[in-house]
Amino acid sequence: MTSTAPFTATVLGLPRIGPKRELKKAVESYWAGRVDAGELRRVARDLRTAQLTAAVEAGLDSVPVGTFSYYDQMLDTAVLFGALPPRVAGIDDPLDAYFAAARGNATVEPLEMTKWFDTNYHYLVPELGAETEFSLHPDKLLTELAEAIQLGVPARPVVIGPLTFLKLAKDAAGDPLARVDALLPHYVELLRQLATAGAGWVQLDEPVLVTDLSADELALAGRVYSELSAAADRPKILVATYFGTPGAALPVLASTGVEGIAVDFVAGTTVDEVAAVTTLGTKVLVAGVVDGRNVWRADPDKALGTLATLLGSTGALVVSTSSSLLHVPYSLDAESDIDPTLRSWLAFGAEKIAEVRLLATALHEGTAVVAADLATARAALASRAADPRLRDDTVRARLSALGESATRRSPAAERRVLQAERLPLPLLPTTTIGSYPQTPAIRKERAALVKGDITPEQYRERMRAEIADVIALQEKLGIDVLVHGEPERNDMVQYFAEQLHGFHSTANAWVQSYGTRCVRPPILFGDVTRTRPMTVEWIEYAQSLTDKLVKGMLTGPVTILAWSFVRDDQPIEDTARQVALAIRDETVDLQAAGIRVIQVDEPALRELLPLRAEDKANYLEWAVSAFRLSTAGVSDATQIHTHLCYSEFGEVIGAIAELDADVTSIEAARSHMEVLDDLNAAGFALGVGPGVYDIHSPRVPSVEEITTSLREALEAVPAERLWVNPDCGLKTRGPAEVEESLRNMVAAAQAVR
Repeated sequence: MTSTAPFTATVLGLPRIGPKRELKKAVESYWAGRVDAGELRRVARDLRTAQLTAAVEAGLDSVPVGTFSYYDQMLDTAVLFGALPPRVAGIDDPLDAYFAAARGNATVEPLEMTKWFDTNYHYLVPELGAETEFSLHPDKLLTELAEAIQLGVPARPVVIGPLTFLKLAKDAAGDPLARVDALLPHYVELLRQLATAGAGWVQLDEPVLVTDLSADELALAGRVYSELSAAADRPKILVATYFGTPGAALPVLASTGVEGIAVDFVAGTTVDEVAAVTTLGTKVLVAGVVDGRNVWRADPDKALGTLATLLGSTGALVVSTSSSLLHVPYSLDAESDIDPTLRSWLAFGAEKIAEVRLLATALHEGTAVVAADLATARAALASRAADPRLRDDTVRARLSALGESATRRSPAAERRVLQAERLPLPLLPTTTIGSYPQTPAIRKERAALVKGDITPEQYRERMRAEIADVIALQEKLGIDVLVHGEPERNDMVQYFAEQLHGFHSTANAWVQSYGTRCVRPPILFGDVTRTRPMTVEWIEYAQSLTDKLVKGMLTGPVTILAWSFVRDDQPIEDTARQVALAIRDETVDLQAAGIRVIQVDEPALRELLPLRAEDKANYLEWAVSAFRLSTAGVSDATQIHTHLCYSEFGEVIGAIAELDADVTSIEAARSHMEVLDDLNAAGFALGVGPGVYDIHSPRVPSVEEITTSLREALEAVPAERLWVNPDCGLKTRGPAEVEESLRNMVAAAQAVR
């Protein structure tokens, strides 16, 4: 097989939710019984057709196919290789079995969910058991390949590679990588069928290769790709690494017979690393020089400098995004309210494809051909660098004046005594995480406010009515520490971004978080300042309605950064301190308003953890410091809560303790309380509320089920430190199921007391 690249410009993956969230709406309509499977498939096919056609028209000469999913690509891979758990085997309809594995149903528990490397995307964790026997089911991928070929698209099928699939799976028998020899023949057969169907190239995604791997795992990577590349009747293989540098895995891959390797130059790979691997001289190198995860316009001169240096180190050079475009919005075309200057600094998905084509043309045909476009890009970069909105000397001076004491409270034991006197609570106090269902009525009111159909005063009164209902419901159910339900909040990050200087909140820049859950990450472009209280009015009103404690609800600085598109022109830790100072001011104002319990959520603490061990300590140091800066301004008698969810917490257990929150609620339902053992091993001695039921599933847990979870928790946590709560906010659930689930939760807590 030749090693000459048949293409020059590509991206590693495409989003699938739809530019107007068409797929989200169709899938949720299918779940609700409003449309049938045929209509759902039609919507999906139309979205794929439009996207593939647009990619070709934009100038890509190799287009990824197969990155479409009804829910999640790891779940799709489990289906592809016959690795769904046995509990869905009794569901006759394949689509319903698929969704049962994704989100559960009345009788089936879903797969565990966690973060995809260091992104805000959540994937479903495949479960492998003694009964798992891999088998090939390629109909979905072959159908999408046939669609693309019929459209005349230069299609490149994409599949998650065997190392990443197994490494991220959970295996009841031990190390899932031990199953690689059982899985590889099915990959070989898949390659054969793809070649027969007309694929010239196949992309195998192996982001696990940018993580720390043992010598045995590196050797396994070499063996796997030597065997796959030795297979007969196959397409050329592109192994895609992203989210970091492949490091020692790069020469291992280059020593195999694969024809191409994709490398992320945005997230840390250097040209020197590539130059040192002489065997890359016969390979196609797909150079990720356009950031696939952030929204800033690429620096064309920097990118072209990297590309020019790489030319002598590879057999052929392809320009690409650093990762899939799953992580950025579809297009700037949907945004009409961005001021022209800020708009000129940005590149969403469609604009990134245009940047890839621009750089490929400049590289292969010369810069003169695209001189005007290069001049436009340079002017935008110069405008951004000089814009006065990027710097606020007042907030910088405040931060410079803070001493070490600004991140410290008194020892936890002393705080516990003061809080016990001030906060009358029973053993095993019950609470919820923050949000209550965002009903159609609430969304309708918010839309009416945006359209100007109701006044801010009318909106305020209607949200106060919602808060009153939520408080009344919690009192009726007997919950001990209440929340106001957050009806006024569109999103736990966007709500704050809309009130902080330095952010821009988009109107239609949707990004998939998991399944049909979509978010609009704000754009953090300048120094961050808070000019007025953001939550005090709502929390103070909720507290006025009850004699019980009401928590003030805030989002922490690390999560605000993780779920925003953050400026890349200064160290992220500097930006984190600015956000932390704004949250700190809010906690002080809440305390002054009489609020005695304040929750500062950090569900994304694990999410931003670097993938390489050598980088983790520095991140955890500034992340913990930012949280403590945001929470250390209140008195010792004010109880600080935090919340973490849907991550593998083992690597940050020590940091969770160092946050020094008085109470930490943490996702534990899908993982069956596993995290508590990790906390104990780290010497965690603060309050903890392990989630006793999974809110991402429509299942209503029984009293007996929650009681069992609580008794499991009590084996690891003394009753004096144990709180009772769901594992996350209730925003996406329906009112009826929430009421029944919480009633059962309270009953279980009372029974265990």
